[in-house]
Amino acid sequence: MVDPDAPGLREEPPAPALSVIVPMYNEEATVVEVLEQLAALRFPDPLEVLVVDDGSRDASAARVRAWLAENRGALARHTRLFQKPNGGKGSAVRLGVEHSRGRVLIVQDADLEYDPGDIPACVNPILQNQALVVYGSRLRNRANRHSYRRYYWGGVAVTWACNLLYGARLTDEPTGYKAFQGDLLRALSFAGDSFEWEPEITARLLRLDIAIHEVPVSYRPRGFAEGKKISWRDGVQALTTLLAWRWCSNAGDQQKLTCLKREGKIQIAGAG
Repeated sequence: MVDPDAPGLREEPPAPALSVIVPMYNEEATVVEVLEQLAALRFPDPLEVLVVDDGSRDASAARVRAWLAENRGALARHTRLFQKPNGGKGSAVRLGVEHSRGRVLIVQDADLEYDPGDIPACVNPILQNQALVVYGSRLRNRANRHSYRRYYWGGVAVTWACNLLYGARLTDEPTGYKAFQGDLLRALSFAGDSFEWEPEITARLLRLDIAIHEVPVSYRPRGFAEGKKISWRDGVQALTTLLAWRWCSNAGDQQKLTCLKREGKIQIAGAG
């Protein structure tokens, strides 16, 4: 007899509409609330949530496991926890991307600076084939408070440099809310292990003439006493990353994009 559960014979479940990647490092105070707010979102299909613990030294992972054990809802059944040695936010996001299956991917920080209630506004243009990439802009929402002055102006400088180097018209390149067509991001991947993964992927998308759309999102900046981790060094690294990717060869990315188009995995109308 043939075992229907043998590897290779089980029917693969349909891909979820949305994968939410939650990179986490010492976020025991907020990660459960993030999961609760994700569970409250209403989508036609269950979300896939990939929580990636980047070597936390607190009880973050234990809090996630306890929440999964206590909940039997759709989100809990479609949530996976990964643990890895500390390697930086980019390495955590990359692991989540590698294990994701969603038609759309979005990164949700575990610190609640960004409101999960804004996720539909970020991902719907992609789900509706109106865009391939959407960034949630904090500056397009005038009700937002700014972070520390030096970080606000640092973000402005990174965005200005990005626009100057790549001919873009972004208002908030360093935003933490970045949503992508799933096959596109899985094909491109990225090398940056820390916060520089974000300017890297932005630069590579713009080099491919892929339009990055923006929507306004809410933002509640936290202080260092609450666990804020970014520093001025990350701003300098963002600028050097943008410079490095401006003139290096992108033949590999061009080939990947051509393959995606040929296989019908992306909507050409979404490209700029």
